[in-house]
Amino acid sequence: MILVFGSLNMDLVVRVPTLPRPGETIVCQDYVARPGGKGANQVVAAARAGAEAHMYGLVGTDAFGQALVDNLTANGVSAKGVGRSDRPTGVAFICVDDAGENFIAVAAGANAEAEATLVPEAALDLGGVTVLMQMEVPHDQNWSLIRHAREVGALTILNLAPAAPIPTSALHDLDILVVNRVEAEGVASILGLPAGQAPPALARAIADATEVTCVMTLGAEGAIAADRDAIWGVGALPVDVVDTTGAGDAFVGALASALDRGLGLPDALHRAAVASGLACQSLGAQSSVPTTEEIEARAGDLALPRRLDLAS
Repeated sequence: MILVFGSLNMDLVVRVPTLPRPGETIVCQDYVARPGGKGANQVVAAARAGAEAHMYGLVGTDAFGQALVDNLTANGVSAKGVGRSDRPTGVAFICVDDAGENFIAVAAGANAEAEATLVPEAALDLGGVTVLMQMEVPHDQNWSLIRHAREVGALTILNLAPAAPIPTSALHDLDILVVNRVEAEGVASILGLPAGQAPPALARAIADATEVTCVMTLGAEGAIAADRDAIWGVGALPVDVVDTTGAGDAFVGALASALDRGLGLPDALHRAAVASGLACQSLGAQSSVPTTEEIEARAGDLALPRRLDLAS
């Protein structure tokens, strides 16, 4: 069972020929409103990938908030842990260009008041639980939940996105850290590790310094994962890219789902990479997330992870 503590946003998506430059206005014909927020994206991705998934966070009392809760339920996610705030529901403003690249501005709204206590003690005490977090809620609440989840024996996964400083104590309490290149460099700086290392060496250094499993996403180059035993590398699924907005969240949700079901790190990394590629084929952070059947149908199109040797 996966417990996701994190953000819920309504994404307002605009398709543009090119991303606007500072001071430039680009007029478009339409926009779409789609459920988003890294927490909600990842819990939907985990559920579609086959996990029993529960969401904990806050929305406003507005129409966006109700729409987000209804969407979770429609995707097989338990939304009983989603509370209401006097603040408006979080909103993300997203521009996507013809190459599938994007920029995003997020108004936190109700997410800014989310507290770790939204995750009930009874859920944490069930045993065999995976707790998944991101960085769009108050950071100190993540650190509190990580520490408590470790005390009760839950598996903890943190996607350090958007990038932000993290206390070394929280790093040492984690089981799995998921980062991209920029986020990994930030962690390396906090730990006093050498800058400019190649991704496999950087993931290895972070894992050794913290005793966590470090998973690093590399966009079109795939992903790598370093635990205490090995470093694994996987490529990217070949797809026609339409929108990369939800790719990282699809990766994290599928990874958490696979690990929660007992798959080993290489197999979980492979499923996550397939899910991430499939999520790039259409607009929207959640509407593009693949199901477990879709992941399995394309799994054969991506080579299995290979063990990397830093000495080579």
